[in-house]
Formats: sequence, C-alpha cells, structure tokens
Amino acid sequence: MADLTPTPDFPGIRIADGQQTGTPFADYVCRCGASDRATGTNDVMDLVADYTANHGPAHRREGGGR
Repeated sequence: MADLTPTPDFPGIRIADGQQTGTPFADYVCRCGASDRATGTNDVMDLVADYTANHGPAHRREGGGR
C-alpha cells in the first residue's frame, strides 16, 4: 500500500479509524503551510472540522486555488 501521509508536496488529510492501533488518529498538511495531528475520537473530529473550515476545502471556496 502507498504511503498516504500528507506532505507539503502532497497536501491533504489522513484519517485512520484505529482498527490497527486501537485509537483513531488524523493528520493534515495544507498548501498554506499549516499542519496538525490528533489522536482520539474527539480530537480527530475537531481536527477534521478545523481542516474543513479553515484549510483545504476552505481555500478552494476562497478561490485562492491553494
């Protein structure tokens, strides 16, 4: 399987349900340079909400194309 870790060259969000580790986790790298990571259900949900509202999809809505 390919490495799906977000990087500055390949920004995005990665979310894992925790089946292998027992705890869900997520991380993102945005084209604007922001990055974050979270572990645990509530923190992962907060990270996804932040990414959606302020980074990847938000930049497309702004028309910035970042």
